[in-house]
Amino acid sequence: MARTLAMFTDTSLCIGCRACQVACKQWNELGMEVPEWTGTYQNHAHFTDQTYRLVRFVEEPKPTGDLAWLLMSDVCKHCAEAGCLEACPTGAIYRTEFGTVNINPDVCNGCRYCVASCPFGVVAFNESTGTAKKCTFCNDRIHNGLGPACAKACPTDSIQFGFRDDLVTKAQKRVETLKGMGFKDAQLYGADSKGFLGGLNAFFLLLARPSTYNLPDSPKLPQRNVVVDSLFSIGSALVVGLGALLAFRERGKGAGDA
Repeated sequence: MARTLAMFTDTSLCIGCRACQVACKQWNELGMEVPEWTGTYQNHAHFTDQTYRLVRFVEEPKPTGDLAWLLMSDVCKHCAEAGCLEACPTGAIYRTEFGTVNINPDVCNGCRYCVASCPFGVVAFNESTGTAKKCTFCNDRIHNGLGPACAKACPTDSIQFGFRDDLVTKAQKRVETLKGMGFKDAQLYGADSKGFLGGLNAFFLLLARPSTYNLPDSPKLPQRNVVVDSLFSIGSALVVGLGALLAFRERGKGAGDA
């Protein structure tokens, strides 16, 4: 297997220009959408079947009472342990030799299990085609020696693409540099291959807690909760069954007394 390819997004360098978002739409031939009212400069609150990359605008209050912008270009994480891939019943979702996670529309049956199984809300459903859609890291480009369109279009190098191990080393050094500059909350999200979901192949440098950027602090696979959910379901069924049995017995007693 080839070395894992990954994307490192340094949010401290993002200027919110949306060049990445436009490049993604153009290369993947995604349709135009009417912007939603999100209360910020953000086009949409969530990913859609026509928006694979979403630039987030977050206003963070400061102790002085002022507000500061936190900007982040968000995308599919191509998780090492991918909930969408594990949930897919047809094999439509697969992992490439580069470690990326793709969807084969010819095999997708439109069940939407992947949509519900993504901890990041990345996978969307296209009503016209009846299939699931998401970022592929521009699969056609990387298989022809080119980087994803978003990374190529980024004017500040906020989005960097390459081999995962090289990018993690670079990202760790960047965190130390930022902390030395006074950004005490600078941290990497998803870079640790021993962390949540086995590590993310699209990982981020954040300047605040993940939840500030609408990211789960500790994302988990839905399947990990199956045992607990099953126990609750069994318990609920037993309670309902016991209630029905008692009700039947009471009715039987009433009929006998009559």
